[in-house]
Amino acid sequence: MKEEIRDEIFKNIDDTILYLKNLFKDNSDLVFREFKVEGKKCFIVYIDGLGDKQFVSKFIVDTLLDSNKEHVDINKSLEEIVTTSDMKKSNSMEKAVVSVLSGETVVFVDGCEEVYIISTKAWPNRGVSEPSGESVIRGSRDGFTESLRFNTALIRRRVRDTRLKVYGTIAGVRSKTDIAIMYIDDIVNKDILNEVKQKISSIDIDAILDSGYIEQLIEGEKWSIFPQVQATERPEVVASAIYEGKVCIVVDNSPFVLIVPSTFSNLFQTPDDYNLRWIYSSFSRIIRFMALIVSLVLPALYISVTSFHTSIIPTKLAYAIASSRQGIAFPPVFEAIIMEVFLAFLLEAIVRLPKAIGSTIGIVGGLIIGQAAVSAGLVSPVMIVVVALTIISGFMSPNYEITLSIRIFRILYIIMSSIIGFYGIILGTFIFLTYLLKIESFGIPYLSPVVNMRKRDFKDVFVKYPLYMFKDRPKYMNTQDKRRQK
Repeated sequence: MKEEIRDEIFKNIDDTILYLKNLFKDNSDLVFREFKVEGKKCFIVYIDGLGDKQFVSKFIVDTLLDSNKEHVDINKSLEEIVTTSDMKKSNSMEKAVVSVLSGETVVFVDGCEEVYIISTKAWPNRGVSEPSGESVIRGSRDGFTESLRFNTALIRRRVRDTRLKVYGTIAGVRSKTDIAIMYIDDIVNKDILNEVKQKISSIDIDAILDSGYIEQLIEGEKWSIFPQVQATERPEVVASAIYEGKVCIVVDNSPFVLIVPSTFSNLFQTPDDYNLRWIYSSFSRIIRFMALIVSLVLPALYISVTSFHTSIIPTKLAYAIASSRQGIAFPPVFEAIIMEVFLAFLLEAIVRLPKAIGSTIGIVGGLIIGQAAVSAGLVSPVMIVVVALTIISGFMSPNYEITLSIRIFRILYIIMSSIIGFYGIILGTFIFLTYLLKIESFGIPYLSPVVNMRKRDFKDVFVKYPLYMFKDRPKYMNTQDKRRQK
């Protein structure tokens, strides 16, 4: 339930002090300071830890008290007295309270129905460092932090265009989290931009603690397995998306910036694709798509071959597989499921443990338990190889959420292939592609540009053409300015 805060400013400062102290009662980090300037009572309030205490003391309190010697009218010249570059007026008590909670310092003057909001934000923040989840061979080493202003600055550093817009808004009834929507005004698709603004403004939830909250609340397909919004820690990825006409959402307290709309092929692209020569990039991208297929169907293919279609494999290989399965208590489908469950447990443990321990657990757990499972007759050595190749292939995707989505479909493939063999793989592929065809991201088909069948847009899908051939922006984005290179 939204807290009711009066909108008007009290003309009597004593009423203001009483109201604010009652509103912020039982908060030891609130700082209230009363003093007089030319006989008029003044009152400032800020939060210790969010506001810069030294700045407040030196440039606000000291400056105002020193102005007593000059006999100035505080109502008329506070803007001239306080030596700060960022100060604004407001006649809203609610805005003043939200500003205090955001780290600003608010100055009240007796008899004045306006307040002065002075920028003094100085909350603790992490320095700019290389993203841990999106490593590159050749590219910048700076990544987003938890500070919204740091993140918008990293993007502005790469988009030095007056038409770059940073639209600020707030989401979360209680958290009042700052959000910045960034786009280039003469490129962006206005329909997509308006839809993003409308969805964010309609959010009615207590708190937005991370950009993941926004991602889930603005997606069109709420039950979709695949992500419809791209999340990244890399500023150059965001800058590139903005130049393509996409909309980027920066959320305070989160090092992940959201990009909309997102397509399936976008999730397999990395900064290295554009920083390295086209032939290397194209080869790497082809390998990634091949790894996607391997990760999706390899266990199902093994189950189909060993359970239904043994005649299609060479005789010597068939004997080798049969001999490796001697003494195994379970059929291939149960082997696959056992290994999938075991690896899911192992991966979750690695993620949750401290890094120094997690890497050790990953190696020791994988080797020892895998060998023990073979010795105990739970799984065959061939299944260990199949599952290992599957996991390695799955993690070749640059996007972690895609890896999780593929894992879910892989289980579907395993179950269907265990029932009807190769026909299960064919049916699973039909379901997989049909499911992708149904998904849209802010009105853009998820399989664009494949489903649009525009030849020019295929320059950046399965392979990456040389940069001089990228003359136009993607047609499926329907941007205002369609040319990006002469």
